[in-house]
Amino acid sequence: LKPCATVFRLAFDVATTPSRQVMASVASYALCQSACSAGWVACYAAAGLVAGTVTAGLGAPAAALACNGACGACMSACSARFLVEGAAETAATG
Repeated sequence: LKPCATVFRLAFDVATTPSRQVMASVASYALCQSACSAGWVACYAAAGLVAGTVTAGLGAPAAALACNGACGACMSACSARFLVEGAAETAATG
């Protein structure tokens, strides 16, 4: 999943940026997205699948589609949360 690759890049950027330059909302977003990705991998494992090996075609297992849907919903929630937190931080710090 491309969003998962983006999460890893964001997590790397947060980890390698001096802490005084990182807004808490960005760090929170990275952690939230990472938790979604970990949940996606765990969901696949619970279904006996290996994350990253299933394509979403006609023959995709229903469990894989359910895991993908849950991951997408989780990541959407992270995005909404980030927008609220980021707006609050920007308003507070200018």
